[in-house]
Amino acid sequence: MMDANLLKKGEDFDKLPETWVIFITENDIMEKGLPLYPIERCFLGTGERFEDGSHILYVNGAYRGDIPIGKLMHDFSCTDAADMYYGTLADRVRFFKESKEGIEIMCRAMEDMRNQTLKEGMKEVALRMLAAGKYALEEIVNISGLSLEEVKQLKADRSA
Repeated sequence: MMDANLLKKGEDFDKLPETWVIFITENDIMEKGLPLYPIERCFLGTGERFEDGSHILYVNGAYRGDIPIGKLMHDFSCTDAADMYYGTLADRVRFFKESKEGIEIMCRAMEDMRNQTLKEGMKEVALRMLAAGKYALEEIVNISGLSLEEVKQLKADRSA
């Protein structure tokens, strides 16, 4: 799906750009003590690499070494910008945590996330009510707080 919109109809796959998917994990999910785990595709039968330009990198977020990635993972876990190694990151943390403008931006972002979570929860309630089959659409609207159009769309999606 990541590549779906990158090519025009009829374009050759070798026109796709190289892509990296980077997962920064809280802990060392591979349990090898390494800071980075690059993953490449290969043909299982021969072991040859499949050079399709897509790469995956797992970053061990628990790693704390004196190399740049260890310092960056340290900074990602810091709550105080004064404890960070990287000045640019520390400056952004100070902006979002200590300046009036940055705090307002973060508060709006948190409120938007909360509202989105609440809306998703109400969609789940509406879907369960639709599945029960004993509620009128207006009742679902009143209980869920969703609009009639949203409930109708959920019903249509559920039927499809």
